[in-house]
Amino acid sequence: MIHVLRNSTYRALFSAQVLALLGTGLLTVALGLLAFDLAGDSAGVVLGTALTIKMVAYVGVAPLMAALVDRMPRKLVLVGADIVRLAIALSLPLVTETWQIYVLVFVLQSASATFTPAFQALIPGVLPEPRDYTRALSLSRLAYDLEALVSPGIAAALLTVMPSSHLFTGTALGFACSASLVLIARLPAQNTDAAAPTTFWQRLRTGIRVFLRTPTLRFVLATNVVVAAGTALVLVNSVVYARGVFALDDAALTLALACFGGGSLLVAFVVPRLVERFGVLRTMSAGAGVITVALAAATAVLALLPATTAGWAALLATWATLGIGTSLVNTPSSRLLADASTDADRTLVYTAQFALSHACFLVTYPLAGWLGGAAVLAPPLALLAIAGAALIPALALGRRAARIAPPVTTPTGAPPG
Repeated sequence: MIHVLRNSTYRALFSAQVLALLGTGLLTVALGLLAFDLAGDSAGVVLGTALTIKMVAYVGVAPLMAALVDRMPRKLVLVGADIVRLAIALSLPLVTETWQIYVLVFVLQSASATFTPAFQALIPGVLPEPRDYTRALSLSRLAYDLEALVSPGIAAALLTVMPSSHLFTGTALGFACSASLVLIARLPAQNTDAAAPTTFWQRLRTGIRVFLRTPTLRFVLATNVVVAAGTALVLVNSVVYARGVFALDDAALTLALACFGGGSLLVAFVVPRLVERFGVLRTMSAGAGVITVALAAATAVLALLPATTAGWAALLATWATLGIGTSLVNTPSSRLLADASTDADRTLVYTAQFALSHACFLVTYPLAGWLGGAAVLAPPLALLAIAGAALIPALALGRRAARIAPPVTTPTGAPPG
């Protein structure tokens, strides 16, 4: 997996991604502390609203920005997005009202919704060999999982020697380093196909149209729903189960989230081998099945073993299993995006995936939160129903896609034929 870092361009881009992720991790902690300073016991409401705004930005802004910047130089787009995020990070310590948080978070996440799809769409051109690309996807997944585990620890260490407002400076530094690394990277030439759409609205529609007419991408869309169901239960309801159901302390919440991230991290190491042996479609189908089974197991644990040591241990195991399933789906999914797109429309296809996947979270996050206030078993039951309903068409679409288009190994990432 590590040998892909021998590619100097990918090494610079991956380093930029890692530093930006660390900055984002510090931002998450700093924003929570800022919300508590402004809203006290209502900090959860502030953060919940900010998370919803983040999803709205990802779903609504990503397609618009991709259409607007599709013909712009890639380096300009990436560096520009980092500069905007840097400026917002430096502005957040000056906030005195909660509405200002919402405005700044929307602008910052809009910049992220511009940066992330454009960044992801670059990688197939940097690493055109399918095996190298799969390893890069696993490495990227490792970066996300490690950030979830490492950033809170770094933030805690920094808070022992500096006030919380200085964490925003660390966030800005991460984005500044990211922009610098993108600037020095030698990006692949940008191919502009004469037959590609030229108007704003044509470019805006292209990504979703390609997405919905391609069997493998419809399969990705179904698995997005399953992943959103499993992830929502972990991120939204872990604190309810740790503190409310099992009556544990704050450290229990950290442990639960670490189990989810640890399961995902563990599997990311072996995904390249699984893909080589079983193919992308089978690997992702297995992951969707694992998530659904883990949601059923979580429901059973909460129903049969509430407020017991054995129940808590079993719940942690289901969280790790949810992380495993999530990694099995998310890590290789970009292979299907690359195989189903051309250099001319790849950014738009990745943007469609970015927006559609986050649209699923826009449904499951508030559902898990609202139902959690009504009954302990309501969120896992509802999310299990959603995952099960999506798993059936996902498996059918996966089988159909495998018959129509067997695993692609073309170095260009273009669809066969």
